[in-house]
Amino acid sequence: ETSIYHTETTLLGISMLCDDLGIDALEDIRVLVLLWKLGANEKPAQISKEEWKKGCIELRVDSMAKFKALLPALDTGFLDRTEFKDFFKFCFQFNRQGTHRTLDKDLVTALIPMTLKDRVPSKRLSTFCDFLTESKDESYSRITLDQWTSFLDFCYEVEDIADYDEATSAWPVLIDEYVEYLEELEKK
Repeated sequence: ETSIYHTETTLLGISMLCDDLGIDALEDIRVLVLLWKLGANEKPAQISKEEWKKGCIELRVDSMAKFKALLPALDTGFLDRTEFKDFFKFCFQFNRQGTHRTLDKDLVTALIPMTLKDRVPSKRLSTFCDFLTESKDESYSRITLDQWTSFLDFCYEVEDIADYDEATSAWPVLIDEYVEYLEELEKK
């Protein structure tokens, strides 16, 4: 008799867990919050057996009923700004593919609204996604962690685009060009 011991759970296993919990693995942000709270940090798009066991102990979940009872607490609204920044960085890291250090812009335009909904005005989210989608700049076909986190910081620090001063700012070029895009939209 042979037995196979899995050392990690991949996206298929995570999707099956979501099905059992009655949540949509592709649309429900609580999936990512759960994986973040469980400590899924070793490799992108999976959680190791050790991370799973340690996370379940820390979260005090050892049954499907306890996982279901935990769901309401996984709402991102319960995270303070510092926790949310850590979670937002995790979202980038977890969604990388293999050894890539960047995310494809199509994935970014799907993740940004999902992760930042209720944190950043929807118009800012939609215009940023439109900017990425419409950009012909090849350097924006993949987004770096710095660009990803800078967008969140920018949203927190610059509520009104009129207050943005490119000359005195230290934002990545992506943010400068996004602001130029917004200024062009306002002229139309």
